[in-house]
Amino acid sequence: MTIATKKLTLEEYLAYDDGTNTKYELVDGELVEMPPESDKNNLISLYLLSEFLKLVSIQLIRHKDTEIVVTGARTRVRLPDLMILTEELFRAIGGRRATITQDMPSPALVVEVVSPGKVNSDRDYRYKRSEYAARGISEYWIVDPGNGRVTVLTLIDGLYEEAVFQGSNYIASPTFPDLRLTTAQVLGAGEG
Repeated sequence: MTIATKKLTLEEYLAYDDGTNTKYELVDGELVEMPPESDKNNLISLYLLSEFLKLVSIQLIRHKDTEIVVTGARTRVRLPDLMILTEELFRAIGGRRATITQDMPSPALVVEVVSPGKVNSDRDYRYKRSEYAARGISEYWIVDPGNGRVTVLTLIDGLYEEAVFQGSNYIASPTFPDLRLTTAQVLGAGEG
């Protein structure tokens, strides 16, 4: 849901506080309220967090708590489900507000878990895909429970090349080649 306010600058957005725990993204100067995630989506992102903890330090993992400034028609700020930082980016954030600004390095990996509905699908597959590519994020995962697939986008010469994984296929991560997960394991997180 878009909040009807005047168009905000990045600085106004970063200072914005409505006194609630509501999370927002900034899209072309407008606040967009982030609805609560489904339990399924939360379990998937937590499962991925637990798997990445086997490969990287907890300092480098961000789960629904760190925003990233990207560009669109105006400045946009996204709040990914999961991010893996580089050491350089971890040092750049340095204890300040958990916002990755444009002058900071890009994260190593961003994961979005698609919520049901066309608007959410468009946001993850179309808009964030181009925003994250323009931001220089080398690997972007779109985990899509509704369609039973994980799409891994790898940045090559400024554009994403995609690989789609389903069922018992192991997800191939160029950034984390030691990760051994199937799509079924990821999408089945929290089940039986």
